[in-house]
Amino acid sequence: MEATCKITVFTPTYNRAYILETLYRSLQKQSFTDFEWLVVDDGSRDDTAQLFERWQTEDNPFPIRYVRQENGGKCRAINHGLRLARGELFFTVDSDDYLTEDALEKVARWEQELPKGEKYCGFAGNRGTTPQETPNRLFEGGYLDGTALDRYGCVDGERAYVFYTEIHRKYPYPEFPGEKFLTEAVTWDQMAHDGYKMRFYNDIIWIWEYLPDGLTRGGYDLFLKNPQGTGLFFRQKADFLGYSFRTRLGMWYGFTCDAMDRCTDRQIAQYIAMPLWLVAPMRWLHNLIQFVRKKR
Repeated sequence: MEATCKITVFTPTYNRAYILETLYRSLQKQSFTDFEWLVVDDGSRDDTAQLFERWQTEDNPFPIRYVRQENGGKCRAINHGLRLARGELFFTVDSDDYLTEDALEKVARWEQELPKGEKYCGFAGNRGTTPQETPNRLFEGGYLDGTALDRYGCVDGERAYVFYTEIHRKYPYPEFPGEKFLTEAVTWDQMAHDGYKMRFYNDIIWIWEYLPDGLTRGGYDLFLKNPQGTGLFFRQKADFLGYSFRTRLGMWYGFTCDAMDRCTDRQIAQYIAMPLWLVAPMRWLHNLIQFVRKKR
């Protein structure tokens, strides 16, 4: 699909009518206007649709495209957004956050600064609790060149990831029946493993606040309820980072303990790519440890 604007600001949303206006008003204040706001409503049951009916009639320098889908989780919404996006760049911004006024201006400039002829899938700005404050590490010289796999080492915290749309389309999120959550890191890590680089900037362009109904606040419970996607993430990470057999044993044990109440032994072995014969001993070990702890 040929791009018709520089940036697709993409927002997946679910029952966030009470907070979406903050993001909307921050988009209206952008110093750069060659973008579209594409919103995929993941089956909201609140007033989200009515909000966008009104906002689409307002005089904005950017188009607002609003579509609904049956509730299927954030990554299914992103897959749908990638199919619909008209921007050269794809910038996912969550519905409970907002952008600094120069955010998209910086995004456009950073894309121009990337070394031409090198294999970049995109770049990332910084995320802050305010426009001046971030808990994330700052890099000497203003940015760091690396890959998404550097998130497990020298690139910490939440970042504002921007990808070339055509490259991101080549890495859709796997969709597992009955599961609605998959960490976005699955595709980021795959891009890095395939040799795509990223540039990580110090500048804060995204302000975030974790809300009680947010995915991040859901914590590890989301992983537990979605064992196929969780298993994919962990086994892929183990492969890409070259885990030793000892480290894999720890990963297998942790996954078995977490999934044993929801999955059969065969499913556990399949999801985390471990030998089937190891599952039963790990179950036994976990139960023994729990028994000893209760006796103390």
